[in-house]
Amino acid sequence: MGGRMDERIEINPRVCGGQPVIKGTRISVAAILDQLAAGESWDRLLEGYPELQRVDIQAAIQYAKHSILHTEITALDPA
Repeated sequence: MGGRMDERIEINPRVCGGQPVIKGTRISVAAILDQLAAGESWDRLLEGYPELQRVDIQAAIQYAKHSILHTEITALDPA
């Protein structure tokens, strides 16, 4: 894998309201994940965001995985 997640993702309260973004851009991790979930290919993402690199997409996915693994999830009681 290319760059490490912490080298590619930044959280800055002055950029996109503190959402995690690809470092040096205003491209949020959420925007990348939304487009991937909608079926967008990596190649189309890279065409749409010329400043984006494959390692940035990988870092966004890693960030999402890390967030899930480090979130305490509480089961909902059935109603």
